[in-house]
This record gives sequence, C-alpha cells and structure tokens, in this order.
Amino acid sequence: MRLWHEKLISKLPRAQLLGQHREVAALRGKGWDKKHATVDYVFTHSPYKLYQFHLLVMAEMQVRGYHPDPKWFDPTYRGLHCPAYLALAPCPLTDPIYPEHDQQYLAECLENLRSKGIQILI
Repeated sequence: MRLWHEKLISKLPRAQLLGQHREVAALRGKGWDKKHATVDYVFTHSPYKLYQFHLLVMAEMQVRGYHPDPKWFDPTYRGLHCPAYLALAPCPLTDPIYPEHDQQYLAECLENLRSKGIQILI
C-alpha cells in the first residue's frame, strides 16, 4: 500500500490511478490506523488530510472519464463497512497535502514506478 506523491497523480497509468483510489478508500475505511510501514505517516494527521488527497485522485479519475461513487466526496464517508464520522473538522489545504511528500519521497515513488517498468518524467 502506498500513496503516490501528489505530483504524480495526473501522470499515473490507469492501473495505478485506479489502484490509488482503492487504496485511499481502504485507508479511509477499515484500514484507518492499521499499521503499514509505507503509509503510517498518514495516521499522524487528521483523516481530513486523507480526504483532501482522495479528492485529487477522484478529480483525475473524472478527467479521464471515470465516475467514482459520489459518496466518497463526503469527508465523513468511510465506505460500506465503517460508520461515517459523526463530525470531521476541516483542516487547511497545504501544499503538499502531506509534508512527508517531499522531493525525497517523489524520488522514491519514481523509482518504485521504474521498477514496475513505468517511466514518468516530471
């Protein structure tokens, strides 16, 4: 499980973009606060940050003609198997959304994609 650096979202191949949607949806649901070395940093921030990141992913999906379930556009929604948050305070949108998504993380993501045979130029 990985959140791609947000600079890569618009450049991801179809499979990685749709996979990112599934992974973010899982993290917003039952995956929230479940330890995973690659995404543990997400749990040190408000779940609203993950919602903000998910909006980026879903916007790119829409640009490409996909139709994510409208329920995911509600920040309190957590999927079919988790109750919605009763309240989720908005937090400011930062750039990047996650401070962990720095230049080093971008390089790690690019290398990960290269190892899968995917070359992306930034």
